[in-house]
Amino acid sequence: MKRVAIVGGGIAGIAAALRLSEAGFTPIVLETRGKLGGRATSFVDPRTGKILDNCQHVAMGCCVNLLDFYQRLGVLERMQWHKETYWANPPHEPDVMRSGWLPAPAQFTGSFMRMRMISFKDKVAIAFAMFKLMRMGYAGRERWRGRVFMDFLQETRQTTRAIERFWEPVVVSACNLSSARVDAPMAMKVFQEGFLSHRFASAMALSVVPLLDLYDPAEAIIAKTGGQVKLGVSAQAIAFDGERVTGVVTNEGLVQAAAVISAVPFDRLLKLCSPTLQAKDARLRNLDHMTTSPILGVHLVYEKPVLDQPHMVLPARATQWLFNKGVDDAGRQHIHAVISGADAWMDLDEADIARRVRHDIDWACPRARSLAPTEVRSVKEKRATFAAVPGFEALRPGPRANATGGVDNLILAGDWCDTGWPATMEGAVRSGYAAADAITKNNSLQQELPAALLARVAGLG
Repeated sequence: MKRVAIVGGGIAGIAAALRLSEAGFTPIVLETRGKLGGRATSFVDPRTGKILDNCQHVAMGCCVNLLDFYQRLGVLERMQWHKETYWANPPHEPDVMRSGWLPAPAQFTGSFMRMRMISFKDKVAIAFAMFKLMRMGYAGRERWRGRVFMDFLQETRQTTRAIERFWEPVVVSACNLSSARVDAPMAMKVFQEGFLSHRFASAMALSVVPLLDLYDPAEAIIAKTGGQVKLGVSAQAIAFDGERVTGVVTNEGLVQAAAVISAVPFDRLLKLCSPTLQAKDARLRNLDHMTTSPILGVHLVYEKPVLDQPHMVLPARATQWLFNKGVDDAGRQHIHAVISGADAWMDLDEADIARRVRHDIDWACPRARSLAPTEVRSVKEKRATFAAVPGFEALRPGPRANATGGVDNLILAGDWCDTGWPATMEGAVRSGYAAADAITKNNSLQQELPAALLARVAGLG
């Protein structure tokens, strides 16, 4: 009765399996690919034989459940923390945002005022909008439900330069949609909880190993309680007897289970569910109304170092971020460029992609202008995340069936479920923990970073 089939070996599926194992259940993780991690993993580039990450994934101090997940896997030491964020501003040196000695929400005041990429007028406008975000509190986001974040920026009279150089890079990177498209409360959450609530919330952690290596311990942990990780096993359907799910039909036969956790994207889940099951469970009826947004990652190798900083934001450029992946023994530097909300890039071939990204790198990194990369590898994730447009929150299902009807032992997980978070690794872990809790009746979610005293006095919370 404690055997649980988990469809999908991404972060949500692994997180659910860990929590089930700890509670004495027997999770059976079914993953089509030959590796764990889902969209937040690595692959071997057939051209070079190198291990490359699908895309750059970032943890932040406010990602308390993701950090708990890494702790349970025993891989926190493989993360490197950065308290500074570098913003390109040629021909000057990059601007730096770092937390100072003041308490939240004022911790960035000093470094923000010293940034040269935006004018004093821009800074005043940004400060006014931040003040409005504090005063409305978390509950105040709800009155913006159904509107886009650009409406808020326009209402607070943000300058064009402030939008292009400050608001837009943060929103697109966090939500994978532009301010003109993203649901306003989702973007507001990013600034309220990632910038204003706590000094540690905005600290950024990057993996110093390929993402795939972060999941190495998972199989052994799951096996301790008799569970299994079945790689290369493709789920073909969720078995349903008209009242309850009974397991998962795979290319290797039926995996019987007392409960099934679906930890795959919503479009994949829809294909696994028969029309009878879809009609029985109200949570499945809106899946075809959900949409996605793409991300493009571009790996480039230069024969000499061109970027000194560990990362860099490229404000008002098509390429939003550069990540320094290190210098090899021959002195070659690996740069990982990231373009979020990359709809306009999906039909481009690799030569066009390389040309456009190089144009942005040359702008941000003067030493790159005299060099051509010796290697370029683009990775398109056409359905990388859900599109958090207005109205999306109403479509997000919870882990377990509710009063609207559903199948009790079919549990849903994935960052697209009702986590309250954007499409992030934190959201994926939250959904996995919640899915496990729906079975174990435990409370696995970690307590949020508490808003600092000054932030609470200002209205945040």
